[in-house]
Amino acid sequence: MASASEIVRTYFEALSAHDLDGAAALWQPGGIERVGGEELRAPDALRGYFEELFAAFPDFRFTVLDTTTYRNRCAVRWRGTGTFAGPGCFQGFAPNGARGARAPERLASIANVRTRVRQALHGGEPEVIAPGVWVLRGGRAGGRLMNVYLLEEEGGGVSLFDAGIAAMAPAIRAAAARFGGIRRVVLGHADCDHRGAAATLGAPVLCHPGDRDAARAHAPTRTYWNLGLLKKPAQLAYPRLFRSWDGGGLDVAGTVEEGEQIAGFRAVHLPGHAPGLIALHRDSDRLALISDCLYTVDVETGRRRQARVPHPAFSQDTEQARDSIRKLAALEPAVVWAGHGDPVSGEDVAGQLERAAAGR
Repeated sequence: MASASEIVRTYFEALSAHDLDGAAALWQPGGIERVGGEELRAPDALRGYFEELFAAFPDFRFTVLDTTTYRNRCAVRWRGTGTFAGPGCFQGFAPNGARGARAPERLASIANVRTRVRQALHGGEPEVIAPGVWVLRGGRAGGRLMNVYLLEEEGGGVSLFDAGIAAMAPAIRAAAARFGGIRRVVLGHADCDHRGAAATLGAPVLCHPGDRDAARAHAPTRTYWNLGLLKKPAQLAYPRLFRSWDGGGLDVAGTVEEGEQIAGFRAVHLPGHAPGLIALHRDSDRLALISDCLYTVDVETGRRRQARVPHPAFSQDTEQARDSIRKLAALEPAVVWAGHGDPVSGEDVAGQLERAAAGR
């Protein structure tokens, strides 16, 4: 016969595994579990509480710190951790990407308003764009122009392609938690609006060797940027934006070269906008994730527009950027998702890219 401490540990192990059948089986029908002032009668109320908890905190885990047993009683000191990622709510709270849980009776309505405002500004629900691929859009309210891509990994978890701006970090963590957490962050390039959240995500960061120094740099700007090529309002706005977008220099755990495999995609080196810019191309469905190889957004107005060469104010070599767009076109992608804005899709995607490279 199992001891009280053995039963307790089995119970917490089942809960950590989100095995509600196994956890409920350890209770006599009608037994009462007390959680946060609530009395949960087994098995139905007990199951309902934890179903709601795990729907709101998909990575919730219990850790037993120690137990004290006397005869047939066992006291447990435990710790619970998780990310409030949703999609489920928890006792009046909408998912907000925070780590841990707060008491449900404390200002639930205010917390939900804060969550909705933050999601409107910095990223909400990830959108499926292809099997095993999601885009999380964040940034300016209404515009949601910053794209971060989540790529499903074999065995669980996701790789990120690009990391958006610093304020997107909670939304990124919350989205990734639903799929098992972040395995690694792969930077399409190391500009501040693509590395911004990476420093706080707790995952190894990889980039092309050509952008390794930029990823490590503390400054949010590049020496070859020339804001004087922008119209006056944009010249004045961008320095402030750079400071707010950036999360600081990164520890680079490794590099990604042309041809390497990332979550079923092949890395393609496309320099010009940045020396170490890479895209990811999946041969099976010809999906291309291209960071800033081209723009589908006007950097001076924020308006969406047809594909074009990146603005020379932010590019190291515009002619090389044109060649890289032609290299991308030669892959004949079916859909091209850039670092900002909407995809290049529809008929003759390769032709649209060729016209972008030519400036037409």
